[in-house]
Amino acid sequence: MKQTLALVVLALAWPLIATLHAEVEIRVEKNLVYATKDKMDLKLDAYLPNGKGPYPSVLVIHGGGWMSGSKWQLGRYAADLAKRGMNVFAINYRLAPKHKHPAQVEDCRDAVRWVRKNCEKYGSDPNRIGAMGYSAGAHLSAMLAVTGMSAEKDPEGIGTEILVAVGGGTPCEFLSLPPENKALAYWLGGSRSQFPEVYKDASPITHLDAKDAPIFFFHGERDALVGASGARNMSKTMRKLGIDSNFHLIKGTGHIAAVFNLKAFGAGFDFLEKHLLTKRIVTKKRKDK
Repeated sequence: MKQTLALVVLALAWPLIATLHAEVEIRVEKNLVYATKDKMDLKLDAYLPNGKGPYPSVLVIHGGGWMSGSKWQLGRYAADLAKRGMNVFAINYRLAPKHKHPAQVEDCRDAVRWVRKNCEKYGSDPNRIGAMGYSAGAHLSAMLAVTGMSAEKDPEGIGTEILVAVGGGTPCEFLSLPPENKALAYWLGGSRSQFPEVYKDASPITHLDAKDAPIFFFHGERDALVGASGARNMSKTMRKLGIDSNFHLIKGTGHIAAVFNLKAFGAGFDFLEKHLLTKRIVTKKRKDK
């Protein structure tokens, strides 16, 4: 009897459940040029819900140690996020060692500007933009979250602010590296003792203030490439400043395996929805860097 009743309840509830979890149909437009730097066209792939919008937008930023990788790497996640009813733009950016910091951050800012300039064409809300990335892409997402400029402060008069970011395996600070260590010289120009201000500027945690955008971090417990302490400490500092931030540790997982953790990405998607579906940027109230 109980099983029969449960089946009846499920049958009656299923149309609502299906509606709540129904995937939005999407289309994909590839290799759109969002900027040209050093005679190089920087391209993105757009994953777009079929509809008029206006939709919130999310930049998806690939990893690869700032020196390799491509926009296709997180394509599956970009498509899954677009099916939730968001415009998603997976971007390429200039790579080290030819292009050193802050070239990658500047490219991501240009991508934010492109989304705002093309909001009518793609049905985007210019005031609801987020970012998501893994590894180096997570670092760049975090940098967007903590260094946003209003339209008034932006030299191009457009604005690079975002509302929220998600980062997996996020490098958050480089100031704890040994002074003479040159492991990141290909990207930061030399050792920390040679370029202390560059190492400081490249560290998202050094830019934090109470006006910054919320960030959701997820990290493999056994990540030997990017230790979890940086993201954990940054998330803790953000909460002390009154900024919404979560740190999700993936048990028994290393740096590479964590990128395939659907549960962690799903939690990140939920965090994006939480902020992008309920908030809008109010430029005049924003403290600029």
